Amino acid sequence: MTRPLPIQSVRGPGDAVDDMTLARAAAAGDRRAFADLYRRHLDSVYARLTRVVGPAAERDDLVQQIFLDLYRALPRFRGDAALTTFLHRIVLNVACEHLERRQRGRARSEPLDDRQLETLTAPGASPEQRARQRQELRRLFQHLEHLSPKRRAAFMLVAVEGLPLEDAAALLNASAPAIKQRVLEARRELAEAMDRGAPEGRT
Repeated sequence: MTRPLPIQSVRGPGDAVDDMTLARAAAAGDRRAFADLYRRHLDSVYARLTRVVGPAAERDDLVQQIFLDLYRALPRFRGDAALTTFLHRIVLNVACEHLERRQRGRARSEPLDDRQLETLTAPGASPEQRARQRQELRRLFQHLEHLSPKRRAAFMLVAVEGLPLEDAAALLNASAPAIKQRVLEARRELAEAMDRGAPEGRT
């Protein structure tokens, strides 16, 4: 499935307009400004969403939901935090809500195929290394599926992306100690599950 295309923008690539200016214009109804925000942040939204929910077929629908939520929320954006923080809080909210629905059985979790996993492997690796990475990623995502959404999101932000606890806490609307505890619990549960060799029960 291809990524959704943004609304056509009339601004050229050389136009250096900051996020705050675009956000204010978009909140006032400027569709071209919102298209520029979409184009500017699409890749980072897509990448973080993929890391949290996995390379699943429903990602494109979730990306559209994220930008719709952003559009609706922009009138409330006052610039107290960077727009990227504001946007990625929405990314994680949408991701966690989706994971909760999936765990309750109201959203389908499809098997991961090699094409989907290929987007997460190291581009400079040999074919043998990429095949091994795909196998390891498939196993990891199988076990991640049984973590609670909050623990899973915290683990991916801190342990996989390498964000400081304070930055992850700001994105997940929690305290740094709470995020640290979630990551520790996720690490313990993943280690136990992977030692057993197969994903079991839901946490």
